[in-house]
Amino acid sequence: MKSLDQDAEKEGAESEEQAYVSSPSASVSPDAPSITVTGRDANDASTCRNRSRSRGNPAKEDINFTVKQFTDRALHSNISGENVKRQEYERTLHIRGSDKVLQGRPEANGNNVNNPRSKMNQDTLDNGVKLPRKKKPVTVDTSKAKTSLEALKISIKQLKWKEFPMGRRTACDIYWHGVSFHDNENIVSGQVNKFPGMVEMLRKINMSRAVRTMQELFPEEYDFYPRSWILPQEYQQFTAQICMVKENDATANHTFIVKPDGGSQGDGIYLIRDPSDLKLVAGSQAKQGVVQEYIHKPLLIDKLKFDIRLYVLIKSLEPLEIYIAKEGLTRFCTEPYQEPSQKNLSHVFMHLTNYSLNVHSGNFVHSDSQSTGSKRTLSSVLYRLAAKGVDIKKVWSDIIALVIKTVIAVVPELKVYYQAEIPPGKPGPTCFQILGFDILLMKNLKPILLEVNSNPSMRIEHEQEVAAGVFEYVPSPVDEEVKVNVIRDTLRLMDPSRKNQSIVCVLCNHRVLPRPGAEPSEEIPTEADLKASSTEEALPSLCLKQVYPKYTKQFNYLRLVERIAALFIRFLGVKGNMRLGPTAFRTFIRSCKLTNSSFSMASVDILYIDITRRWAGTMADSREAGMGLQAFVEAFFSLAARRFKSLGQRQQVLALLEQCEAQNLWEERRSVSCSRTLSGGNRTHVAPLSPAPLRRATSQDQRLHYRLKARPLRVGTDN
Repeated sequence: MKSLDQDAEKEGAESEEQAYVSSPSASVSPDAPSITVTGRDANDASTCRNRSRSRGNPAKEDINFTVKQFTDRALHSNISGENVKRQEYERTLHIRGSDKVLQGRPEANGNNVNNPRSKMNQDTLDNGVKLPRKKKPVTVDTSKAKTSLEALKISIKQLKWKEFPMGRRTACDIYWHGVSFHDNENIVSGQVNKFPGMVEMLRKINMSRAVRTMQELFPEEYDFYPRSWILPQEYQQFTAQICMVKENDATANHTFIVKPDGGSQGDGIYLIRDPSDLKLVAGSQAKQGVVQEYIHKPLLIDKLKFDIRLYVLIKSLEPLEIYIAKEGLTRFCTEPYQEPSQKNLSHVFMHLTNYSLNVHSGNFVHSDSQSTGSKRTLSSVLYRLAAKGVDIKKVWSDIIALVIKTVIAVVPELKVYYQAEIPPGKPGPTCFQILGFDILLMKNLKPILLEVNSNPSMRIEHEQEVAAGVFEYVPSPVDEEVKVNVIRDTLRLMDPSRKNQSIVCVLCNHRVLPRPGAEPSEEIPTEADLKASSTEEALPSLCLKQVYPKYTKQFNYLRLVERIAALFIRFLGVKGNMRLGPTAFRTFIRSCKLTNSSFSMASVDILYIDITRRWAGTMADSREAGMGLQAFVEAFFSLAARRFKSLGQRQQVLALLEQCEAQNLWEERRSVSCSRTLSGGNRTHVAPLSPAPLRRATSQDQRLHYRLKARPLRVGTDN
């Protein structure tokens, strides 16, 4: 295959000779005839191949076909209901291997100015290179954008896209919702900036449960999340543990922070030092929430406690793609920090870093500088730490690891929500979402995850009192610097024109397909890909850095629960379900051959009933009866412990997963084999494959894929 540069040089050097050029993407049969056609201007030659084998020379003479001006045949066939004649060319046919020359003459009517080919030639360079057509602007529906509207408008204007602030009857390319996936129920195509179920999944209780499951399997990897108890279900357990600690150490006096399940912007958060201080009842109903250990030794700057707001883009779930913004925000408290005591527990401006709380403090400083005030850029804080000798590369590496591990923890249930809303085969949009990670640095520089926000504030202005009792929104330079870049570059990554995996070669107007077997990660747009158009050349480089699947080898071994979720989804049965019924659970047990003499189907039913009853009052989504994913994970852990008693918990789960996956793979192969045999009529029956070799084949890949040890990341501060 000739390179594009070599083809261009040869075409210029042999302008008066016959040029034999083949398409880079074409695979020409040696028996296929080809024709060489020379037009008036050899410099205008572009390539194609003769696809009509039925009309080939019986002698199979080797003929190359070179056309001066080549366009789709559709342009000539029928435009505006009229047949348009082909543009006239004086053509000469040379047959290789013989002296035959076929001379063609132009037709009588000559060149027509209104001919669409003539118009197309106006967009063609002198050397025959066809200029790319101007692509249509991307359309964005911003009617539901809410508080992120201003930053979104600026981003769309910078990209020169088209905004529809009042919505649009026909489909848009991108829909920007303000709260959840369900802001607009009538979307059947395009891309939505919210995942179904993300709001529910990132509530305090569900988040704590998801991380707790990972802590059971990987306690060392998930030590960045404070120990938590779910209220009111685990109130007795929380009280008993605190009393035990005090009995062992009378001087111990831990502090805890209480967060309501659906709280946001610091609403309802308070500190306690004794379980009796918990406010468990709101009116006639018990309060749902979590109580966590308070981090009492945070890193301080200017004697103030602060946290980091980092923006993370989940570009897709399948395959999982995660991007982290290189720039973030740091939110500072407005009172000098002191370790919590009974006297200062109620001082929210000292202990809580929430912007929505501290903005009401008299000490809050609105600054135009990125390195001063109560809200600063992350880079300015890292610069100050680096000046003090802190290893910023290590800090940034730990933050990246925290983000990836957290997303891996919540992805399994997100996939369940996704298949319930958009089942395979059902028309629907694709999804992406920007999340807000709130991270606290301890005094020893270890990052701690405080919470993840499904709807982080993207407002680029703040409320300010301009006169007595008169408030208005004024621009916030720090917010605009960070948030506009995040939204704009998110849109650049989600540009639908980049969804096409084929690459159009502008030089020769050929379409080059991606190589067969290419991994999905190889076809993700890079910063170099995003500089293809003149519009993007004028934009700065991406502020979003891909961290997954870039660091797949370091973290893929953590995705055990995701494999359990795949089994759960497989046996749900009816599309749209989110809970497993008793029959489906029995089918799972039977298909994976998990029963034996000591574990009968009666025992299976008892296990199902016990776990389902225990989770019945804890699952917020009560649309269906049955076993949800978190309950199924508990049942799976129980089955693994029963079957592989001599192994540790992680090895138990991994062994049971391999058994279930191999058994289901064998069942799939057998069903496919049987269906092919039945459809083949008199074909010889092919015996189903034995599960043993299949199990070995799948296990070898999975062990290599999932049992990789964690490796420390080595990334620079410019990431």
